[in-house]
Amino acid sequence: MKLKPYNFILSLFPTSKTPPKSSMAASSLSQTSTSFHTSAPPEPPQDLDDLLSSDPRSQEREPTQSHPSSVDDASPFSNGEPSRCLGAWSRAERAWAHWAKLGRPKLIVAPMVDNSELPFRMLCRKYGAEAAYTPMLHSRIFTENEKYRRMEFTTCKEDRPLFVQFCANDPDTLLEAAQRVEPYCDYVDINLGCPQRIARRGNYGAFLMDNLPLVKSLVQKLAVNLNVPVSCKIRVFPKLEDTLTYARMLEEAGCSLLAVHGRTRDEKDGKKIRADWSAIKAVKNALSIPVLANGNIRHMDDVETCLKETGADGVLSAESLLENPAVFAGFRTADWIVGSEESHKDGQLDQAELLVEYLKFCEKYPVPWRMIRSHMHKMLGDWFRIHPQVRDELNAQSILTFEFLYGLVDKLRNLGLRIPLYVKDADVERISANGSAT
Repeated sequence: MKLKPYNFILSLFPTSKTPPKSSMAASSLSQTSTSFHTSAPPEPPQDLDDLLSSDPRSQEREPTQSHPSSVDDASPFSNGEPSRCLGAWSRAERAWAHWAKLGRPKLIVAPMVDNSELPFRMLCRKYGAEAAYTPMLHSRIFTENEKYRRMEFTTCKEDRPLFVQFCANDPDTLLEAAQRVEPYCDYVDINLGCPQRIARRGNYGAFLMDNLPLVKSLVQKLAVNLNVPVSCKIRVFPKLEDTLTYARMLEEAGCSLLAVHGRTRDEKDGKKIRADWSAIKAVKNALSIPVLANGNIRHMDDVETCLKETGADGVLSAESLLENPAVFAGFRTADWIVGSEESHKDGQLDQAELLVEYLKFCEKYPVPWRMIRSHMHKMLGDWFRIHPQVRDELNAQSILTFEFLYGLVDKLRNLGLRIPLYVKDADVERISANGSAT
């Protein structure tokens, strides 16, 4: 049973009914928009895990020839023509109409490289997430490399609302990539917030903050040519006035939704540096389109506080979900009950159970093994610290199988280990014995 977020959060922010989703089996984008195909370049460097998928058929699977279904004609962004020259108010009205059509989701899985893939998104959706981003996809490689498309992006009909995120520094290449995915998503998102060295080397993400004319051209290219809206995810400048100028420029260029990470490009350590919610509030007050808040979301109390303090239309969570994919269902790790004035109880759920559910999703929706390995370490981190020999056994296994991974969880269980997730006493009645909301 899918878990629902706290009722008091929903009562504070009324939602409209989510529209019917277009039907689509779990599929990769290898078969779409064949007119864009070029001769395949050399494949990007990959380690052993990169080359192995959890799908045993991955090495012999051939792309199908079916064409993607068309975008829902009822969408304000799918009237048969891209959103060309609209007035500012008209663009804002269309942005809000689209957001309302999706049900105004509040609890959203942030984009995470190699970590917000389909099985993990589905797990988070089961435990309260109302929308999700894909991992960041490299627009140039996505347009050139069929294997990259097949391995790095999959979705299914239940995987909505969905943001597909690309990094890019060339408008034409970005558009080519975006047109391949637009039938399968609700927004095409531009990554303008990645602060890592690889983004500096590749001239994308937060390092495009040094070239705002290029950023504007990326947004305009998509806004004029796509039938789905373009969204952007940014970091803030050190000076608030620069952040507001940046945000207004994005809206004027055609951005229909803006996610704001309340840290600067140089503030990479989210555990040591608090996100600036006041900057997010200022952006929200300055724009006419939906704004999402990113940063400092560790449990549902943070969700409530962030929405109240920023006025944002939703929140994104990343690192906290990796450790505990049930954050949006009201579960929290022991770290976030120490020192709390409220009492908490064992929620009758733990990370090993969540991991087993994740592995089952992986069997249904195959992904590269490197992603699965990463989630094993994230979800079982506390468990491995108590029994490091089990972690060492995982690290020593170069080729993974589901049998091996399920056996690893059983081994931790047989060692007598259980680290529960907790819920507030006040919310225990909302959660049944099997972890489902009542």
